[in-house]
Amino acid sequence: MIGAGPYGLSVAAHLRGAGVPVRVFGEVMGSWRHAMATGMFLKSTPDAVDLSAPEPGGRLADFLRVHGEPELTELTPIPCEVFVRYGQWFQKQYVGEAEPTRVTAVRLAPSGPGFAVRLDDGRELAAGAVVVATGLNGLAHVPDELRRLAPSGPGVEALVSHTSQHTDLSRYAGRRIAVIGGGQSALESAALLHEAGARAQVLVREESVLWGTTPDPARSRARRIGRPRSPLGTGWVLAAVCRAPGGVRRLPPAARLLLFRRALRPSGGWWLRDRVEGVVPVRTSRRVVRAEAAGSAVRLTVAGPAGRAEVLDVDHVLAATGYRLDLDAVPFLSPETRRALRHVPGSRAPRLGPGFESSVPGLYFAGSLAAPMFGPMMRFVAGTAYTATRLARHVGRRVAAP
Repeated sequence: MIGAGPYGLSVAAHLRGAGVPVRVFGEVMGSWRHAMATGMFLKSTPDAVDLSAPEPGGRLADFLRVHGEPELTELTPIPCEVFVRYGQWFQKQYVGEAEPTRVTAVRLAPSGPGFAVRLDDGRELAAGAVVVATGLNGLAHVPDELRRLAPSGPGVEALVSHTSQHTDLSRYAGRRIAVIGGGQSALESAALLHEAGARAQVLVREESVLWGTTPDPARSRARRIGRPRSPLGTGWVLAAVCRAPGGVRRLPPAARLLLFRRALRPSGGWWLRDRVEGVVPVRTSRRVVRAEAAGSAVRLTVAGPAGRAEVLDVDHVLAATGYRLDLDAVPFLSPETRRALRHVPGSRAPRLGPGFESSVPGLYFAGSLAAPMFGPMMRFVAGTAYTATRLARHVGRRVAAP
């Protein structure tokens, strides 16, 4: 198992529950600890962030009850630090040891089936199956125009960085920051920057910012039927996507990709709106067409409504520009393994079978890289239950086979 986030922990828990020997490599909840700025909250509601255990007792609500912490409702935003502690508790309860050693190479075994897995301490292990559950690590996308500001790569010390590179935005207190993007990471980062004393503004390509609606626990039966709830929001389309990821997989490739790209538009959590609207300048219908270093600052040429251009001078650009699902960005896959992987047509994500196995026998993918096959729920913690049960069952059959 490569990765010890929500998907890695959930799959490992089910494998161990079925008696399948498994070793887990990765820092427990590493991305949630190091790729989220202090003070951030989860966008999802408490009933959509449960990790998947092979037996009852592993929900977020169980963790809170065991530790005597207050119950969280759909009207209670979840602090990321609470979710991290929940994941660490889940690991101790259901997974056991997770080795923080980094995997540096996965290649096909030179003789016979299986894989040779190399670790960063020089050891090499044999594995009958490998599950890649590394989340969005290495997949952060910074547009080329902005990337030119940092020839050595985006970072907190460079003129441009990606939101995933920050744990503390207070370092920008008193500085002018342009936040590029219109989704949750852009809007919440802008709020945190403002609250830390930075002069932030948000540049959004869309004509308007989309905000989530405040949950209504007392919704009428008619409203619940007309717009059923799901882990991804309300409405029949989202509900269907969440209830039948296997059905999504059977759709034609073009339909799957359209669903993946359009089912969820960038939006901000309902609880964040008061911290942004009227507080942080949010400029819609804006697109960066040129970015130049101007000494220790940045000069942005921005196309606005009706194509009118303006120039902005800022001290740093924070790219909340999402992620690209690309197998070429998974650094530990050997060239021969990468060449043997078939892709989802129109995508650089792996083509997967019903048990999450790729075209390389014994190589599995869980989490975001599975979303172009199984739908957008795989981009969220809510997809762990579907993934873990089916993937673990498939691996168990493979291990048990003579």
